[in-house]
Amino acid sequence: MSDTNQRTVGGCLCGSVRYEADGPPICVAYCHCSTCRRHTGAPIVTFVMWAADKVRFTAQDRNIYQSSSGVKRGFCGQCGTPLTWEGRYKDVDIIEFYVGTTDNPDTHVPEWHWHDAERLAWFEVADHLPRYRASDSGAAPYRKGPLAKS
Repeated sequence: MSDTNQRTVGGCLCGSVRYEADGPPICVAYCHCSTCRRHTGAPIVTFVMWAADKVRFTAQDRNIYQSSSGVKRGFCGQCGTPLTWEGRYKDVDIIEFYVGTTDNPDTHVPEWHWHDAERLAWFEVADHLPRYRASDSGAAPYRKGPLAKS
């Protein structure tokens, strides 16, 4: 994704919250952590990440829940759609949107898995992407691809 004129748009289920993000995202990744699972009710989530200064909310703003120190999670106050994970990544203020809230989710293909050590034992994604025990914060992935079937 190298098109600097790229714009991603999206929003919640009811349309009250809408957003735009300019330029290519920093990354697209799966997250297996327990707090993302609790925020969405899903066994895994997929995020698309931008620097916060590349994002603007174009309709009603999202509601914010401070889920842990330095981490905010955004959602629609009208319909309840989970929208964001907000915090810092590599010394940059970022906003990660759940890829399913973008108007064209097929354009955002995951590049790796975060927090794979928290993955539900019964859920495995059959791809050959790198897996990180936590975030990728400079560490090498501890494995690639799905677990071998026994």
